[in-house]
Amino acid sequence: MRRPHILVIEDDAGIRQGVVDALQIGGYATSEASDGRSGLELALTSEWDLLLLDLLLPEIDGLEILREVRSGRPTSPVIILTARGEENDRVRGLRLGADDYVVKPFGVKELLARVEAVIRRSPERPSDITTFRVPAGMVNLPRREIQSDDGRRCELSQLETELLAYLARNAGRAISRDEILTRVWQLEPRGIETRTIDMHIARLREKIGDDGGKPRLILTVRGKGYMFADHGAA
Repeated sequence: MRRPHILVIEDDAGIRQGVVDALQIGGYATSEASDGRSGLELALTSEWDLLLLDLLLPEIDGLEILREVRSGRPTSPVIILTARGEENDRVRGLRLGADDYVVKPFGVKELLARVEAVIRRSPERPSDITTFRVPAGMVNLPRREIQSDDGRRCELSQLETELLAYLARNAGRAISRDEILTRVWQLEPRGIETRTIDMHIARLREKIGDDGGKPRLILTVRGKGYMFADHGAA
């Protein structure tokens, strides 16, 4: 059975070696780079299943690498490695499309747990869809609107668009409210009231023509969150 291959881009030799050793003990194949320039080349030209990316790198920083990776490989999973106090960079990384982050110093168990979780989701990684049909008509994400068959248009807010896009691109997977807060709202979920997510879901159901009483498209997963049943990508 093929082992998942993880690319590690980290300039600190001690941290890099520790990460690589932990991954190999955990059963993963690895490759590594110690600076941004060689890391970017490997990220764009080699085959890997997950990228572990430090943000503070010599020559080319991690955010630029993430931007290039997202441009060339939009659905490939990425976990960013950050130091304490780098919250702004961490938020920027998530907004650029990172799947998760690990704050240094981190333990081996935490790292492997996050790697395992992201790789487990990777077969159902978001597809790069931009339009899909819903009961109310055709959703056009770039235009932030739903066009009905008779030509009428219903506008979506920026947050509604991002929420609908995240659900649709993860169709068939139950998504927790904490994940939605992290990936769509760009907030740390600890201690935050998630009722606002439920309210946005209710408004989305109304706009896309999903029955709020018996929804068939945006499903409520008891004890978990929500799942988009079928996006019918065009």
